[in-house]
Amino acid sequence: MPTTVRGIWLYLYLVIDIWSRKVVAWDVAEREDPVIAADLVSRACLRERISKGRQQPLILHADNGNAMRAATLESRLEELGVLRSFSRPRVSNDNPYSESLFRTVKYRPDFPRKPFATKEQACQWVAEFVDWYNHQHRHSGIKFVTPQQRHDGQAVEISRHRGVVYERARQRHPRRWSRSTRCWRQPEVVWINQPTDELNEPGQLPLMQAA
Repeated sequence: MPTTVRGIWLYLYLVIDIWSRKVVAWDVAEREDPVIAADLVSRACLRERISKGRQQPLILHADNGNAMRAATLESRLEELGVLRSFSRPRVSNDNPYSESLFRTVKYRPDFPRKPFATKEQACQWVAEFVDWYNHQHRHSGIKFVTPQQRHDGQAVEISRHRGVVYERARQRHPRRWSRSTRCWRQPEVVWINQPTDELNEPGQLPLMQAA
């Protein structure tokens, strides 16, 4: 994130739950640092009540940056009982959820046209963005519910109700519909680069992504 001081940048750290697309932790820092990354993951686990020894271990997927590969973060993840996963070298779409989220950040209409004057100013903007993203943004990848609604388990009922409304509308006005209504069923399995020969089997390990 650019600042008013030439050559000085701020770094935006984000942790998202790729099942719900919710941003579960974030930070703005003046440097890339594995300690900052480790503390951020710890906060995310505490906030989401992720404890070591759970039946299904959590997986943190990240890029191959120095902070993500550092022994400091590796040690912290071991303490938390979180497994690590990394993007494959030279595979551009192995971080799709992070890339999509950062694109949403950059193309928000209220993203400042001028550089941030202070770190506090950047933090304020990010806090407002995360609140909007989690609670107001109707995400196309989860059938246009908000990340918070899916995270809280409300998405299935919301989508079911939408399906009923659409079907009733189609029955009342069949000429307006050239085919069946939109499928509002919530996705049950989330993948990073799903192999074409894999079936969508339930029971995948829960996954967070750091960016």
